[in-house]
Amino acid sequence: MVLAINIRADNSSAGEIERLWDQVGAFEAKPSMRTLGYRPHFTFAIYDGPGIDEKAAWDAMLAAVARETQLLIQFKRIRWFEGSPLVLWAEPAVDEALARIHGLVSATIDPAHCRPHYRPGAWIPHCTLGTDIADERRNDAIAFARAFDRSIEVMFDVVDCVVFPPVRIVAERRLAS
Repeated sequence: MVLAINIRADNSSAGEIERLWDQVGAFEAKPSMRTLGYRPHFTFAIYDGPGIDEKAAWDAMLAAVARETQLLIQFKRIRWFEGSPLVLWAEPAVDEALARIHGLVSATIDPAHCRPHYRPGAWIPHCTLGTDIADERRNDAIAFARAFDRSIEVMFDVVDCVVFPPVRIVAERRLAS
C-alpha cells in the first residue's frame, strides 16, 4: 500500500488546472490526470510499504495544517521533469504556506520513510498536469509549456490522506476560509 498526504482543490477554481490537464492530455497516449480520478493537488509526502500507517500520516498532516486556512495559489509557468516519460506540471508562485506545511510534515515523520523526491531539499512544489507524455510528443509538450503566458489562481481547500493505486481517500478535512 502506498500512502500520500496532499492538499487539493475541491471547488470550481480547480477547473483552471483541469483545463490544462485536457490540453496536456493531448500529448499523452491516455490522459493521465483525468484517468487518475482525483482533483488538482500538491503532494507533501508519499510513503511506500510498512513503517508509516494511515493514522500516522493523517496525524502528521493535521498537525501541519493546524493553523492553516485555504490557500489561494497563483500559477504563471508550466515546467517539466525530465525523463521518459516526460512529466508536465504547473509551478506555483512562491508560497510560504506550502513550504511550511511540507516542513512540518517532515519534522513529524522521519523523511527517510518518504520517497526521495518528497524529502526536504529535494521536494519541488508542483501541481501535476500530465505524467505520461509520449516520447514522440516530447518537443510539442515542451513548446506548449514554454508558450504558457497566463496567470491562473486556484484555491486549495481540502487536505487529505490517500492510498493508491487506485486513489482512495482515507481521511480528509476542509480548511477554514
